[in-house]
Amino acid sequence: MRLLLVEDESDLAEAIQLGLVRAGYAVDLAPTVAATYERLTVNSYDLLLLDLMLPDGDGFSLCRAIRSGEIPVAGGADLRVLMLTARGGLTDRVRGLDDGADDYVVKPFALDELLARVRALLRRETRGVSAVLRAGQLRLDTARHEAWRGDRPLPLSPKEFAVLEYLMTRPGHVVSAEELLEHVWDENIDPFTQTVRVTVGTLRRKIDNGDQRSAIETVVGRGYRLREQ
Repeated sequence: MRLLLVEDESDLAEAIQLGLVRAGYAVDLAPTVAATYERLTVNSYDLLLLDLMLPDGDGFSLCRAIRSGEIPVAGGADLRVLMLTARGGLTDRVRGLDDGADDYVVKPFALDELLARVRALLRRETRGVSAVLRAGQLRLDTARHEAWRGDRPLPLSPKEFAVLEYLMTRPGHVVSAEELLEHVWDENIDPFTQTVRVTVGTLRRKIDNGDQRSAIETVVGRGYRLREQ
């Protein structure tokens, strides 16, 4: 999943980004409202982590602009927003949620809690309540970062895990290489790279382990589809 972290304190932003990347997420950074606007209108994100006190504006106004459609968000107006701020008063928390935030985390916070809240928000896309995704013989535990086909554990790299997670939230649907590139890799990826094809290829081999019927089907000219059975 691809996240946008809006934070003007560079050291803190880099520390949070590192924790999220190690958990398997693709993370872009924006230090200002202007930079956030630019990235939201160009790139498609699954979740926005939003600081409230920014050099050129505030997160409350930015969140309202997203929810009202004033900002033409590339990923759609249903972008999930997690406010991440030192402003922990009751009035601020109520205002943040009323302005359209899906969750509100007060600094300082534990990285494990932040990751749990991120996972919970991202599960809403599939209306799931469990950290374990299932599709046919495949199981994927988003909290423990473990995956299995039947009883066989899958030794996946972080990026392979992220690709499988994205496909498992859309079983039976064709997902294009461009969509995977947008949601699993960050903005530094070369759009003309073959990394999607290579990653899907290694993921498929690990899942299938010699099986004749692949769990991931290539739909020529369109992308990839995870078989539901």
